[in-house]
Amino acid sequence: MSASEQMQLFYDNPVISWHEHTYGVNLGLERLDEAKTDRTVGIMELLGVDKAVISRPIETKRCLPEIFTAANNIIRDSIKRYPDKFYGMAYVHPGYLKEALYEIDRCVNDLGFVGIKLYYDYFMDDPAYGPIIEKCIDLDIPILQHCGHCMDSGNKKRQPLISDGVHMANAARRYPEATFVMGHFTICEWEYSLKAIADCPNVYTDMSGSSYDCPQMEKAVQLLGADRILFASDNSWVTCVGKLLAADISDEDKKTILRGRAFERFLERKGR
Repeated sequence: MSASEQMQLFYDNPVISWHEHTYGVNLGLERLDEAKTDRTVGIMELLGVDKAVISRPIETKRCLPEIFTAANNIIRDSIKRYPDKFYGMAYVHPGYLKEALYEIDRCVNDLGFVGIKLYYDYFMDDPAYGPIIEKCIDLDIPILQHCGHCMDSGNKKRQPLISDGVHMANAARRYPEATFVMGHFTICEWEYSLKAIADCPNVYTDMSGSSYDCPQMEKAVQLLGADRILFASDNSWVTCVGKLLAADISDEDKKTILRGRAFERFLERKGR
């Protein structure tokens, strides 16, 4: 089967990407980088991706409230530019709890965002996240956490508090009413994290990221089932389209992953 024939899977079925980003000019926060945003939408249309859930996490040890508010305003402006393409996830830093809870309210109730995105500020099972998780339970929104079980010293030094599957499973057992997404399971020692969340039905994962080993998708479906895997690229579009098309899983499983049926109800929040 040719590549164009394989791509009909994307063109003929609903496709939602659950882990993407847009940016400000020069990676700043003062205004939306419209050119990059337009380019992202162009890629989506070329690949048959109907909609994307976007966020703007900030890589800093001191992400002040005004900084994560400005980051979320970039997402707001992206949605205004492409209201039929984008859904928003709010980034907050739990070190500023009062402001973070207010910002979640603003983004979800006023701006129609559909979830939150957390970075490597704390491990997911750190008590600092407790009030954030409880807020998301009250609002019935998912929590996407940047994850990876990475053993190399360089990455551990840059991201010492990056969560892995064990941290996600600990939080999920503590908060069974919450809905978690373990971001880009394909990064680093991926099988470790998949096994850790296998028996936690409220932890999903996305397939984003530039890393790819041949058994990744097959093992993820075996351990979790296709309904707990979300299509996403994290701006690695070609790799992620390829890893799904190349996976030795059924077409029905591929369609389930592309559509993200278990998460469809969250997308309805945007119109409220």
